[in-house]
Amino acid sequence: MFWYLGWPRIDRLVGESDAVFSPNIIFGNVSAKTKSVITIHDLSFFRHSEYFSPKRKWWHIFINSKKICRRADKIIAVSNSTKKDLLNIFKCPEEKVQVIYSGFDERLFAESNIPREKILAKYKINAEGKYILFLGTLEPVKNITRLFQAYKIFKESCVKNGKRCQHKLVMAGKNGWLAAEYKQIVKDMGIEKDVIFTGYVVGEELVPLFKNADFFVMPSLYEGFGMTVLEAFATGTPAIVSNVSSVPEVAGGAALFINPLNVQELAEAIFSLSQDEKLKNELREKGKERVKQFDWKKCASQTLEIYESFKK
Repeated sequence: MFWYLGWPRIDRLVGESDAVFSPNIIFGNVSAKTKSVITIHDLSFFRHSEYFSPKRKWWHIFINSKKICRRADKIIAVSNSTKKDLLNIFKCPEEKVQVIYSGFDERLFAESNIPREKILAKYKINAEGKYILFLGTLEPVKNITRLFQAYKIFKESCVKNGKRCQHKLVMAGKNGWLAAEYKQIVKDMGIEKDVIFTGYVVGEELVPLFKNADFFVMPSLYEGFGMTVLEAFATGTPAIVSNVSSVPEVAGGAALFINPLNVQELAEAIFSLSQDEKLKNELREKGKERVKQFDWKKCASQTLEIYESFKK
């Protein structure tokens, strides 16, 4: 009844309510007399619908995100990039949208009790060599096919330049739409022995997986925020990231930026960073400083100000 008829209203389920806060787009059934605040993390579907499955497309049509945003009294955008999309795509009034950055708790990535040897052995990563880490859902919007192409060029560049590049490419994350094709793609490219698919990685294993990586790469075509970039920064892992959507905004000057549509540029960035220890050290230090800018207490305080504004 809630999904198909829009009833009962959420605020009436719990009695009288001053305001309803929804941390994502799902909950839009609120009585007209009750104020509503909703957080929008990204509009990736509306920017790049071609990268999403038919099921996801129907889901977005069904929940009617535009209607929910029009109904909301205030909208929290997790980045200026997302706010810009809300103004341009949903035509939201600018005064309704407020940017509040998500926080990051560095304590979650401070240390790990899992030995390096154990994590490498579990995912069959050669303990003698190095690896490049990708972390995220394996799906088209993450630009994975171009990453494979760039990685192959990188391996070929090592041979041409007489460099010893032992780097494996570790693909960490759960399978998304069309993920079944990726193993066949790396096989067709002849790089299947150098690409490791870990599957979903549990929280306690993220820290050693990041810390033992030579560097992190995220060539996404779109990100509403890009939390994995901050995870890399917090663990002292140098990062190569896209120069689109919210990524430059979140990463600041603490990462190496590439055009995600340019395979050659990505390959050159991978080769360059693999050979430049000075650059890696510089990015590590910048990343550790950058992640300090994202604080949950600040996020909570700014969110509270929105609720209190309804009293005026």
